Amino acid sequence: MPSYAYDHRSPIWWGTLGFAAAEGMGFALAIGAYFYLVFINGNWPLSAPPPDLLWSSLFTLVMLASLWPNHMAKRDGEREDLARSRRDLVIMSLIGLALVGLRVLELGFLHVRWDQNAYGSILWFLLGLHTLHLVTDLGDTIVLAVLMFTRHGHGKRFSDIGDNAFYWYFVIASWLPIYLLIYWFPRWW
Repeated sequence: MPSYAYDHRSPIWWGTLGFAAAEGMGFALAIGAYFYLVFINGNWPLSAPPPDLLWSSLFTLVMLASLWPNHMAKRDGEREDLARSRRDLVIMSLIGLALVGLRVLELGFLHVRWDQNAYGSILWFLLGLHTLHLVTDLGDTIVLAVLMFTRHGHGKRFSDIGDNAFYWYFVIASWLPIYLLIYWFPRWW
């Protein structure tokens, strides 16, 4: 019996799927709270213009562009190609760091403080929740990249790359509805 496997043949993959499902419910509840506040207030957003689009749109484009190197990391991990896996993990780590920087810039242009009103609270909560997932995956990617440059860069670590890539897909998928909700819904409402 092999000591590790890829995709749905790995218990870690199923754990990641369960974690993503639970966290997805957290996002769904937060989005539900957002809509609840919209409909009980009528005038939305409360006492503030919608957030600027520049940094959030750039953030979204970088996230979407990261789909390709993330796919390559998964593929190269499954092929157990150490050199390419190292490269891919370094690239994904740099993308993650760039995204954290863009998120910091994005937070500076929300036009509302977290404690100003219900709108500010839910806006900052949604962005904070997603930032937590972004930073979590970034930390995992950096640790995995470092491990691949040590004597631990073999065997199960290649399977870990696939699990890390799978979670990154969740981070992207969870961002897209939040982006539409926070940045475009107030302009349409």
